[in-house]
Amino acid sequence: LLLLLLLFVLETTLPTIMFFKVSLKHDVLLPPKHLGPQLDTSIRRKLFEDVEGRCIGKYGYVVAVIEIKTIGEGQILVAQGEVLFQVQYFALVFRPIVGEVIDGIVTNTNSHGIFCSVGPLDALIHKQWVGALEFDASTNPPCYRSKDDAEMVKENDSIRFRILGVRIMADNISITGSLSADFLGGTSD
Repeated sequence: LLLLLLLFVLETTLPTIMFFKVSLKHDVLLPPKHLGPQLDTSIRRKLFEDVEGRCIGKYGYVVAVIEIKTIGEGQILVAQGEVLFQVQYFALVFRPIVGEVIDGIVTNTNSHGIFCSVGPLDALIHKQWVGALEFDASTNPPCYRSKDDAEMVKENDSIRFRILGVRIMADNISITGSLSADFLGGTSD
Protein backbone atom coordinates (compact mmCIF):
# COMPACT_ATOMS: atom_id res chain seq x y z
CA LEU A 1 0.00 0.00 0.00
CA LEU A 2 2.84 2.37 0.90
CA LEU A 3 4.55 1.59 -2.41
CA LEU A 4 1.37 2.36 -4.36
CA LEU A 5 0.95 5.63 -2.45
CA LEU A 6 4.57 6.53 -3.29
CA LEU A 7 3.92 5.80 -6.97
CA PHE A 8 0.80 7.99 -6.95
CA VAL A 9 2.63 10.89 -5.30
CA LEU A 10 5.58 10.58 -7.67
CA GLU A 11 3.37 10.41 -10.76
CA THR A 12 1.21 13.38 -9.78
CA THR A 13 3.60 15.89 -8.19
CA LEU A 14 6.78 16.03 -10.25
CA PRO A 15 7.03 16.84 -13.97
CA THR A 16 10.19 14.74 -14.47
CA ILE A 17 11.15 11.95 -12.16
CA MET A 18 13.71 9.19 -12.15
CA PHE A 19 11.31 6.47 -10.96
CA PHE A 20 9.08 4.65 -13.46
CA LYS A 21 6.55 1.85 -13.42
CA VAL A 22 7.38 -0.58 -16.26
CA SER A 23 6.14 -3.92 -17.49
CA LEU A 24 8.90 -6.53 -17.71
CA LYS A 25 9.43 -10.25 -18.32
CA HIS A 26 11.82 -12.60 -16.57
CA ASP A 27 12.51 -16.33 -16.83
CA VAL A 28 12.50 -17.96 -13.40
CA LEU A 29 14.40 -21.24 -13.12
CA LEU A 30 13.38 -23.52 -10.23
CA PRO A 31 14.95 -26.81 -9.09
CA PRO A 32 12.58 -29.75 -8.50
CA LYS A 33 12.63 -29.37 -4.68
CA HIS A 34 10.53 -26.18 -5.06
CA LEU A 35 7.76 -27.91 -7.06
CA GLY A 36 4.80 -28.66 -4.84
CA PRO A 37 2.02 -26.95 -2.91
CA GLN A 38 4.08 -23.74 -2.41
CA LEU A 39 5.03 -23.42 -6.11
CA ASP A 40 3.51 -19.95 -6.53
CA THR A 41 5.35 -18.64 -3.46
CA SER A 42 8.62 -20.18 -4.67
CA ILE A 43 8.29 -18.53 -8.09
CA ARG A 44 7.55 -15.14 -6.51
CA ARG A 45 10.46 -15.41 -4.06
CA LYS A 46 12.88 -16.42 -6.84
CA LEU A 47 11.67 -13.53 -9.05
CA PHE A 48 12.28 -11.03 -6.24
CA GLU A 49 15.78 -12.47 -5.62
CA ASP A 50 16.64 -12.41 -9.33
CA VAL A 51 15.52 -8.89 -10.27
CA GLU A 52 15.26 -6.55 -7.28
CA GLY A 53 18.34 -4.35 -7.00
CA ARG A 54 19.61 -5.31 -10.45
CA CYS A 55 20.10 -3.14 -13.52
CA ILE A 56 18.01 -4.13 -16.51
CA GLY A 57 19.64 -2.21 -19.36
CA LYS A 58 17.63 0.68 -20.72
CA TYR A 59 14.98 0.40 -17.98
CA GLY A 60 17.33 1.06 -15.07
CA TYR A 61 17.59 -0.50 -11.62
CA VAL A 62 14.62 -2.51 -10.33
CA VAL A 63 13.69 -1.02 -6.96
CA ALA A 64 10.74 -3.35 -6.30
CA VAL A 65 8.41 -5.78 -8.02
CA ILE A 66 5.00 -4.15 -7.70
CA GLU A 67 2.70 -6.74 -9.21
CA ILE A 68 2.99 -10.08 -10.96
CA LYS A 69 0.76 -10.09 -14.06
CA THR A 70 1.18 -13.67 -15.25
CA ILE A 71 3.19 -16.77 -14.51
CA GLY A 72 3.53 -18.97 -17.57
CA GLU A 73 3.31 -22.75 -17.60
CA GLY A 74 6.55 -24.35 -16.60
CA GLN A 75 8.83 -25.94 -19.18
CA ILE A 76 10.91 -28.85 -17.96
CA LEU A 77 14.55 -28.54 -18.93
CA VAL A 78 15.36 -32.24 -19.39
CA ALA A 79 19.14 -31.87 -19.39
CA GLN A 80 19.13 -29.90 -16.11
CA GLY A 81 16.07 -31.30 -14.33
CA GLU A 82 14.83 -27.78 -13.57
CA VAL A 83 11.62 -26.02 -14.58
CA LEU A 84 11.54 -22.66 -16.39
CA PHE A 85 8.63 -20.25 -15.80
CA GLN A 86 8.21 -17.02 -17.81
CA VAL A 87 6.90 -14.32 -15.49
CA GLN A 88 5.42 -10.99 -16.59
CA TYR A 89 5.43 -8.31 -13.90
CA PHE A 90 5.26 -4.59 -13.14
CA ALA A 91 8.29 -3.07 -11.43
CA LEU A 92 9.29 0.26 -9.97
CA VAL A 93 12.60 1.16 -11.63
CA PHE A 94 15.13 3.91 -10.99
CA ARG A 95 16.70 5.51 -14.05
CA PRO A 96 18.59 8.80 -13.82
CA ILE A 97 17.66 11.64 -16.19
CA VAL A 98 19.94 14.39 -17.46
CA GLY A 99 19.13 17.67 -15.71
CA GLU A 100 17.77 16.14 -12.49
CA VAL A 101 19.31 17.11 -9.14
CA ILE A 102 20.34 14.14 -7.03
CA ASP A 103 22.10 13.44 -3.71
CA GLY A 104 25.06 11.10 -3.32
CA ILE A 105 27.83 10.08 -0.93
CA VAL A 106 31.42 11.00 -1.82
CA THR A 107 33.57 7.87 -2.15
CA ASN A 108 36.81 9.49 -3.33
CA THR A 109 38.33 12.82 -4.30
CA ASN A 110 41.38 13.26 -6.46
CA SER A 111 42.83 15.66 -9.01
CA HIS A 112 40.39 14.35 -11.66
CA GLY A 113 37.26 15.18 -9.68
CA ILE A 114 34.80 13.95 -7.08
CA PHE A 115 33.60 10.35 -7.21
CA CYS A 116 30.39 9.43 -5.44
CA SER A 117 27.79 6.74 -5.09
CA VAL A 118 24.06 7.25 -5.54
CA GLY A 119 22.52 3.99 -4.40
CA PRO A 120 23.69 1.44 -6.97
CA LEU A 121 25.05 4.13 -9.34
CA ASP A 122 28.59 5.45 -9.65
CA ALA A 123 28.96 9.16 -10.38
CA LEU A 124 31.83 11.42 -11.37
CA ILE A 125 31.86 15.17 -10.97
CA HIS A 126 34.81 16.14 -13.17
CA LYS A 127 37.14 18.86 -11.88
CA GLN A 128 35.85 21.30 -14.51
CA TRP A 129 32.34 21.00 -13.01
CA VAL A 130 33.14 21.52 -9.31
CA GLY A 131 32.41 25.26 -9.45
CA ALA A 132 34.58 27.45 -7.22
CA LEU A 133 36.11 24.48 -5.40
CA GLU A 134 39.76 23.54 -5.81
CA PHE A 135 41.49 20.25 -5.12
CA ASP A 136 43.61 20.18 -1.95
CA ALA A 137 45.88 17.12 -1.78
CA SER A 138 47.61 18.34 1.39
CA THR A 139 44.67 17.46 3.65
CA ASN A 140 43.96 14.01 5.01
CA PRO A 141 41.80 12.84 3.32
CA PRO A 142 42.26 14.95 0.17
CA CYS A 143 39.32 17.22 -0.53
CA TYR A 144 37.85 19.96 -2.69
CA ARG A 145 37.48 23.28 -0.87
CA SER A 146 36.66 26.89 -1.58
CA LYS A 147 39.42 29.52 -1.34
CA ASP A 148 37.87 30.98 1.82
CA ASP A 149 37.38 27.50 3.37
CA ALA A 150 33.62 28.13 3.63
CA GLU A 151 32.87 24.93 1.73
CA MET A 152 34.68 21.60 1.72
CA VAL A 153 33.81 18.28 0.05
CA LYS A 154 35.65 15.17 1.22
CA GLU A 155 35.19 11.41 1.41
CA ASN A 156 31.92 10.26 3.07
CA ASP A 157 30.27 13.69 2.72
CA SER A 158 26.74 14.01 1.36
CA ILE A 159 26.67 15.98 -1.85
CA ARG A 160 23.95 17.38 -4.12
CA PHE A 161 24.62 17.73 -7.85
CA ARG A 162 22.92 18.07 -11.23
CA ILE A 163 23.17 15.16 -13.67
CA LEU A 164 24.99 16.14 -16.88
CA GLY A 165 25.31 12.75 -18.55
CA VAL A 166 24.04 9.19 -18.24
CA ARG A 167 25.82 6.10 -19.57
CA ILE A 168 23.64 2.99 -19.72
CA MET A 169 25.13 -0.47 -20.12
CA ALA A 170 23.48 -3.88 -19.93
CA ASP A 171 24.06 -4.33 -16.20
CA ASN A 172 25.26 -0.94 -14.96
CA ILE A 173 24.50 2.77 -15.19
CA SER A 174 27.00 5.53 -14.48
CA ILE A 175 26.45 9.28 -14.39
CA THR A 176 28.41 12.50 -14.58
CA GLY A 177 27.41 15.61 -12.70
CA SER A 178 28.03 19.24 -11.90
CA LEU A 179 28.22 21.40 -8.77
CA SER A 180 28.14 24.59 -10.87
CA ALA A 181 24.81 26.07 -9.79
CA ASP A 182 23.10 27.52 -6.75
CA PHE A 183 22.19 25.13 -3.91
CA LEU A 184 24.51 22.38 -5.17
CA GLY A 185 27.48 21.00 -3.24
CA GLY A 186 27.89 19.57 0.23
CA THR A 187 24.71 19.00 2.21
CA SER A 188 24.33 18.88 5.97
CA ASP A 189 22.59 15.84 7.44
